[in-house]
Amino acid sequence: MVLLKKINNKAKTDQNSGFGTNANSYGGRFVNKNGTANIEKRGMHLLRRISWYHTMIDMPNWRFLSILFSFYIAINFVFAVLYYAIGIEHLDGITTSGGLLDQFGQAYFFSAQTFTTVGYGHISPTGFLTSALSAAEALIGLLSFAIATGLFFGRFSKPTAFLKFSHNALISPYGQNKALMIRLVPFKNTNFTDATAKVTLGMSIEEDGKMTNKFYSLALELSHINALSLSWTLVHPITEDSPLYNFTEDDFKKIHGEILVFITTFDDMFSNTVAASTSYTFDEVVYGAKFETMYDRSDDGSKTILHLDKLNRFDPVNLA
Repeated sequence: MVLLKKINNKAKTDQNSGFGTNANSYGGRFVNKNGTANIEKRGMHLLRRISWYHTMIDMPNWRFLSILFSFYIAINFVFAVLYYAIGIEHLDGITTSGGLLDQFGQAYFFSAQTFTTVGYGHISPTGFLTSALSAAEALIGLLSFAIATGLFFGRFSKPTAFLKFSHNALISPYGQNKALMIRLVPFKNTNFTDATAKVTLGMSIEEDGKMTNKFYSLALELSHINALSLSWTLVHPITEDSPLYNFTEDDFKKIHGEILVFITTFDDMFSNTVAASTSYTFDEVVYGAKFETMYDRSDDGSKTILHLDKLNRFDPVNLA
């Protein structure tokens, strides 16, 4: 009940958060730092609850390329084993003077040529089984490369919000009061317009003897800007109407809370609306700090220089 008294009774709860109110059903944070929901789905077979297309599109580049190369190596190994099992003598042009490993290697590279439909012509299948197997492999190769090409195109053409958020949220001076501040910046050569921000505070509190999730929309100084070319600092003034009005530095250290940030903006390059999100737990909130300025004028005064490496930099300040 101590936490409930800390929350400003003038603050109105948000019923449209998308998260449940039963705190005992939640573990950890609501939203991961990268903006994904902190949820693990169970109760259905893995092949049904996972979209492999979305998985392949969203995974890191190194993992995506590793899967493609591993599949290519493995599928050719399987076909080489099948060719070898049918009989190496049914592959016309293979040098039989070498050992078994050399013959298997020749069958493997014949499989690679068939799978990719290169067909150098040095080795050719003879007999019904070997010819049928090579025909089936060529078809599988065509389909596999079509799928891989589609995945490559999907990864490169996927609308993505190239935005980075500051690692910490700050409680900073704001006029005669304080404010919660979060900074974000576009980090690629994109042109964002019509950007909108929404910030929600979520806390697990004890109410009437049981733990309950409470959510509050945090009013921003500016929730919409016409162009997002430089850094944007989201400012929530901690006024008498803010749920954080009575919070002290110790409260941020002791209370379990989370600040959810949602950004939507229009990307001219993709000609589409893109979205980004993140969250800050209370232990990621720095009480008594102010962000360093990220941009300044160039030496010749002709351009504005945006220093991306200053996104997370801040200076400590005293709060009255």
